[in-house]
Amino acid sequence: MDYATRDLVLAIVHHLLVFTLAGILAFEIGTVTLTIKREEIVRVGRVDSWYGILAGVIIVVGFIRATVAAKGWAYYEVNIFFWAKIATFLVVGLLSIAPTVAIIRWRGALRSDSDFAPPADAIRRVRGYLWAEAALFLLIPVFAAILARGYGELTP
Repeated sequence: MDYATRDLVLAIVHHLLVFTLAGILAFEIGTVTLTIKREEIVRVGRVDSWYGILAGVIIVVGFIRATVAAKGWAYYEVNIFFWAKIATFLVVGLLSIAPTVAIIRWRGALRSDSDFAPPADAIRRVRGYLWAEAALFLLIPVFAAILARGYGELTP
C-alpha cells in the first residue's frame, strides 16, 4: 500500500472511530435519565463497554497515523495542539470512569434486585460526568482542525 493510500485509510478509520465514540456518548446521555429503566441500564452497560474499547483503538490508530502516515511524528511531537488534543482525550477518558463504575454497580444491583432503580442523585452525578465528557469532547476536533492547518508548533 502506498503512502497516500495508507494515510487515507488510517484517516478514515480514525475519524469513523471518533464519530462512533461520540455517538456512544450521545447514546449514554440520552439513556441515562432520571426515569432510567432496568432494560436501559442493561443496554447502556453493554454499550458503555464499547466506549472503553473504542477509546483504546482510537489512541492506537491515531498514533500509528501520526508515526507512519499523515505528516509524520516530527510534525506532531512539537505541536501544542496535538498535545492539547491528546490531553483532552485523556481527560475525557478519565471522566468516563465514574459513569462506567456507576453503571457496573447498577447492573450488579439489578442481578440481586430486579426492581432496583438508581437513586436520583446518583443519576444526576453520572449525567454530570457524561455532559462534562461531551463538553470537553467538542474541543478535540477544534484542536485537530487547528493542528491540521499548521498552527501550534513549539519552537525552542
